[in-house]
Amino acid sequence: MIYRMYRQINDGLDLGFYIETIDQLSEPELKQIQWLIAETFEPGNTGIEPHITASEAVEIGPRLSIETPFSSNAVSICQAMGLRQIIRIERTHRYAVGNDRSADILKTRLDRMTEQHYPNGIESFDTGTTPEDVRVIDLAGRGKTALEEMNNALGLGMDAQDLEYYQHLFVEVLRRNPTDVELFQLGNANSEHSRHWYFKGQLVIDGTPMQETLFEIVQRPLKSLGSDNCSLVAFKDNAGVIKGFGTRLILPVTPGKPSEMRILDKVVHITCTAETHNHPTFVAPFPGAQTGSGGRIRDNSAVGRGGIVGIGVAGYFVGNLFIPGYQIPGEVVGKDKPSKYASPLSILIEGSNGVSSYGNQFGEPLTMGFTRTFGQTVGSEWREPRKPILYSGGVGHLFDGHTAKEKSEVGMLIVRIGGPAYPIGVGGGSASSMMQGQNTESLDFNSVQRGNAEMENRANRVIRACVEMGDSNPISSIHDQGAGGPSNVLTELLEPLGGKIGIRGIVLGDKTMSVLEIWSAEFQEGYGLLIRPEQIELFKSVCKRERVNCEVLGEIDGSGNVVVLDSQNGTTPVELNLEQILTNMPQKTFESNRRTEDLKPLNLPDVTVGKAIQAVFKLPGVGSKGFLVHKVDRSVTGLVAQQQCCGIAQIPIGNVSVNAQSHFGLTGAASAVGEQPIKMLINPKAGARMAVAEMLTNIASARISGIGEIRCRANWMWPAKLPREGALLYDAAVAMSDLMVKLGIAVDGGKDSLSMAATISGELVKAPGSLVILGYAPVPDITKKVTPDIKKPGESALALIDLGQGKNRLGGSALVQAFDQLGDESPDVENPKLLKNAFLAVQQMIDEGLILSLHDRSDGGLITAVAEMCMASRCGFSVSIPHAAEALASLFGEELGFVIELGTENEKRIFEICESLGVQISMIGITLDSTTCSVDAKDTGELFRSTTMELRCWWEATSAKIEGLQMNSACAEEEHSGHEDQLPGIGTTPSYQLSFTPTATPPEVLEADNKPCVAVLREEGTNGDREMQAACAAAGFAPWDVTMSDLLEGRTRLDQFQGVIFAGGFSYMDVFDSAKGWAGTILFNEKLREMFDRFYAREDTFSLGVCNGCQLMALLGWVPWKGIAGEKQPRFVYNTSGRFESRWVQVEILPSPSVLLAGMEGSKLGIWVAHGEGLLVYPDQSVAQEVSERKLSPLAFIDPCGGRTEVYPYNPNGSPLGITALCSPNGRHLAMMPHPERCFRLWQWPWMPEEWRRMEVSPWLKMFSNAYEWCAR
Repeated sequence: MIYRMYRQINDGLDLGFYIETIDQLSEPELKQIQWLIAETFEPGNTGIEPHITASEAVEIGPRLSIETPFSSNAVSICQAMGLRQIIRIERTHRYAVGNDRSADILKTRLDRMTEQHYPNGIESFDTGTTPEDVRVIDLAGRGKTALEEMNNALGLGMDAQDLEYYQHLFVEVLRRNPTDVELFQLGNANSEHSRHWYFKGQLVIDGTPMQETLFEIVQRPLKSLGSDNCSLVAFKDNAGVIKGFGTRLILPVTPGKPSEMRILDKVVHITCTAETHNHPTFVAPFPGAQTGSGGRIRDNSAVGRGGIVGIGVAGYFVGNLFIPGYQIPGEVVGKDKPSKYASPLSILIEGSNGVSSYGNQFGEPLTMGFTRTFGQTVGSEWREPRKPILYSGGVGHLFDGHTAKEKSEVGMLIVRIGGPAYPIGVGGGSASSMMQGQNTESLDFNSVQRGNAEMENRANRVIRACVEMGDSNPISSIHDQGAGGPSNVLTELLEPLGGKIGIRGIVLGDKTMSVLEIWSAEFQEGYGLLIRPEQIELFKSVCKRERVNCEVLGEIDGSGNVVVLDSQNGTTPVELNLEQILTNMPQKTFESNRRTEDLKPLNLPDVTVGKAIQAVFKLPGVGSKGFLVHKVDRSVTGLVAQQQCCGIAQIPIGNVSVNAQSHFGLTGAASAVGEQPIKMLINPKAGARMAVAEMLTNIASARISGIGEIRCRANWMWPAKLPREGALLYDAAVAMSDLMVKLGIAVDGGKDSLSMAATISGELVKAPGSLVILGYAPVPDITKKVTPDIKKPGESALALIDLGQGKNRLGGSALVQAFDQLGDESPDVENPKLLKNAFLAVQQMIDEGLILSLHDRSDGGLITAVAEMCMASRCGFSVSIPHAAEALASLFGEELGFVIELGTENEKRIFEICESLGVQISMIGITLDSTTCSVDAKDTGELFRSTTMELRCWWEATSAKIEGLQMNSACAEEEHSGHEDQLPGIGTTPSYQLSFTPTATPPEVLEADNKPCVAVLREEGTNGDREMQAACAAAGFAPWDVTMSDLLEGRTRLDQFQGVIFAGGFSYMDVFDSAKGWAGTILFNEKLREMFDRFYAREDTFSLGVCNGCQLMALLGWVPWKGIAGEKQPRFVYNTSGRFESRWVQVEILPSPSVLLAGMEGSKLGIWVAHGEGLLVYPDQSVAQEVSERKLSPLAFIDPCGGRTEVYPYNPNGSPLGITALCSPNGRHLAMMPHPERCFRLWQWPWMPEEWRRMEVSPWLKMFSNAYEWCAR
């Protein structure tokens, strides 16, 4: 049966909730549901009657046949609260029609991919659909015609060679007809997307067969290094692996159970992978991008016998944006050419929202990326990435001993874990292998998946628990479930021995699924594993603790076949020989021809330097990426040593990402990206070399183990099968390979997407061929790095290492793009030895501590590099160039190079290093301790003069405009206009101050045997527990990993702990508002409620809630004091900005009774925030007044001048008076939104006053030391 409830949001919007149950709910149970749905301080706005009547409403909700992630998490909450008869809850939006017609609302609000119109509400989720039967396709009788019909009907994407092979296989070899399930599996498993036929195929160019395949070309650099190199896994498995370091990690003593966490020695290697999700993101940007991130995260987890996720990388390459009411220079092509799929602007906004939300909820920091837009007519062709690039990369870790998967053995169990099956992502491999427009629209929509990051978080915890068992790891082999669903991942696990799989063992989220859909749909968040029979009970226990389905589907039997059995009717839908479908497939041949493109030479208008800067800074590829970085978590895990934002101003200009391996060591990994697709349009060889070189000049900012230890993921996005494009791809691959051999670096894997074209308004639109290089390398000391922001304004000089050797070619540059031109000559790497030596020179300078700041010359040229360095530090510059006549080329040319800030005391040594390596370096200017920015020519005088504020306004203009479209526009305007306001204090150093001297935890405390025990408590979706445990351990505690399921099922109790810490994250994906489900689990479970009440009442206990834990403590009534009525209880709601906020902010510690903040009053410190619901609301102002009088608000946001603030973004959530924490009157219970556990080490701070770098430890460690000392007393 279905119950309905409605929650009024405002006069124009109700939320509808459809609650499906297997039995009638009692009155108390209905009240529990109403509590979950209602806003606690506005319970009257929720009830069984809508506020907008049916005649006045247009109701939009999810498709009935597919349970949403919202429902999955809502049902999990209900189960934990004891409401076990509830099986589905879906949320709808009911819009008041008002003056708008229903059709207009449906046109603007309805997402055809995931939603449908509910004209009369719904009485049942049952669509009346019954599962389709397995069909046998009559190839023997009807011949290839039958196969061709199935190819078209199912969108299998088989070419003529495929059709011939499978016709022969079934009719001549197997002498039987195939099932549609088998054909669908083969179409996906052997698609270009899955098998990379093109890269492994015979390429014939201009009639001549090439000597090497593309795959062999890409492998050549690694082979040239010989066997004695840092690569442990390359060109196989789900990620590359290079040698890491021995380090000290915080690990559970008994993984998979409630456990004390201890600091243990481990050898940890470094992993890296990258992939794109272009087709799904074009069709449905938000879920397409979400699942692109999710699939790549699973690749990081499924390397070897299980990997550990580290940091994420995101990239977006889309067409011209055409932002309404705003002109980006050079946007001409494609404005009046709509697509049935998403527009470039919606892809950039919704796609990046998908990436951000998934990483935020899973708990992976996104610390690096790229963004680019383009669209032009080149020669006679429309070149634009209307089929976009949605790139996802990741760098993680792998324990020594787990690098190699165990080979399959007869008797091993075939296991699948993850979420239940849904009929989504059907045919993703095939659809992704087609040019957009070749498939039917319905099949394109069917091929897109949905993401559930909270489920991925849980499944990942199962893998991590197994990995942390070390030699006892029960996982023998693991692969992630991607394109082709179980059919692909389980078949790979079976190879080469074969085995039987019971299809009905897969848990269904939709009972109407056919066998074809169960076997081949790419429902997300799944893994396939091989586990020995004697270890399956251990593995099941871990899954149970983390509330993850564990499906034992079959076993390896040695038959050499993949056999799928249907116990429901005793049939065998699939029986295929593995050699015939995987191993012995014939090589394919592809033909292409070279043709010289008729490129036009540049014809730039007579434009001033100032006008050119304004135009170039408006391009998304050059201007601020603030619209991307502020909505994505860049601090979760507490292992981020370098992310995008730099300097006093914390603007996103970073060159390199650095991720620590441990909270208790200094080893880590550096990673950087290079990509130059616009230059590839002019010269694919030069563009490929420039992509490699850009990665190298970016990663140079971190002191790595050595250039020979750089490994790369190479991702190719190309319309390769269209005329002449295959030859261009081949030339680019050879150029990349040759350069890497000369540099001594290598690719160890990658992906290709070779259908990068679309039909738009009847015209063929080809994306520029693109190569993205993600480089990664070991870092012995994560503190040895240099950021671009100027460190000593007015005291330092600027120097340029020019690797273009004075050429300054403008082809493919941002400047010429701004004038809708391309050019006919692009920058190139003409001296690989010079590039390598310059890299070595910079590394030596960093090692010797000689340079203050470093930036690479790339998009936007020299002037952009210098301007960004100074904007980050709110200071000025004076730069000189030789000749006014060459001003545009000198300032905007994108030849390779480094810009260095140096002190005069180190100038001589820097020049000596460069000279010894044959690297040319020249002084180009000085920094200023004012906001004046000027450029002059030595032969004519001043060419340009402006201010830092004006430059930053130009640079952030496009980002601010996009921000206004994706968040509260008033907040976007407030942040952008603030650059001209006095409040931000341009040129002012933020007001940091200390009221105490931070001191390290004494060794005798760290080495003590009887340490106070603190439970770091987590719920489904928590992701900030490990860094919290590390912070506690650093202060001397014995932290424990405890889950809510541990407490519910009696594996442990709170009675044994002196402290409880509610960690941050997204419990239950924040459905029903932040921490609501977590709170409901405690409040409506008598056993748990009594346990928590006992703990709170004990006088020897303390509690801390951070972020999600802070929201929980407010809902439980633990702060500011017990006994406040629910409708009057202060709580934390959606940020004023309307979105997740990731910021390095300043807070002041105010006088309060808090024992954790004792002795810290008066300090003004930087700290990470990362939350979407941090706005403190007092429903009753008398409570607010009493909190103030009793000094129970111990933390407040401050502006750079040191005053408490409500101004965005210094106050990122809009809380009144900047308040961002509450404590209890006795001081034992503290709830705070910012994250001290992510900055208890100095290297976790993205900025601090220079003199603070000499401190012994981070000031935030004292908070945890205070807790320890209180317990010890």
